[in-house]
Amino acid sequence: MVGETLRIGVVSDIHSNLEALNEVMKELKDCQKVLCAGDLVGYGPDPNEVIELLSRETEKGRFQAVMGNHDYAVVTGDTHGFSHLAREGVRWTRSVMKKEKIVFLRSLRKNLKISIGGITFSVFHGSPRNPLDEYVFPQTPQEILERFLKESGGKVLILGHTHVPMIRELKEGLVINPGSVGQPRDFDPRASFIVLEIKEGELEVNFRRVEYDVELTVEKISERGLPRELGERLLYGL
Repeated sequence: MVGETLRIGVVSDIHSNLEALNEVMKELKDCQKVLCAGDLVGYGPDPNEVIELLSRETEKGRFQAVMGNHDYAVVTGDTHGFSHLAREGVRWTRSVMKKEKIVFLRSLRKNLKISIGGITFSVFHGSPRNPLDEYVFPQTPQEILERFLKESGGKVLILGHTHVPMIRELKEGLVINPGSVGQPRDFDPRASFIVLEIKEGELEVNFRRVEYDVELTVEKISERGLPRELGERLLYGL
């Protein structure tokens, strides 16, 4: 339809936080598509439930995700370069995840390129140069971002991994990071995400935050034997 507005949800770094994901998905109910820049699992207490929800959204054709470094570690057991807390999170997650949920994680690609409303989006967890592990922060030099945008082949490059929201406007397009749904690290404990609106070829980027039951997630982390610090950091957005 002429004048129709397309809405796209952009999320990343859910990290097995079901309470946060549920609240974000409520906010994205009117989006035609939800793109995810990886790390569906790791750190949090509900990996099976998170994958179950996202599997249903994938089957509807509404959700598409790339693989993050924690997803890869859970699939392979390779935690090289991980911190002690991250390794413990992967170890615990691997011990409780159902086989069919591992299969879903294994099916994720390391990059995604998709055209929506006449705009091409490229999605990586880290970067086009290092899809799983490279951190691209808001202060990353412009020439590096320009190179990544060109390499990605998209007009909008979507990244995750840092847990820090970002938008950088470049001559050839945008580089954005929605921040983290399940473990924000910008001193704001609310779940972070983006809603993109496309109308007549024009793109509007809207950063959003939503509160969720952090205390319940912290309680689950403690009850299930994950490191206490993984819950405490959620209270402060660390």
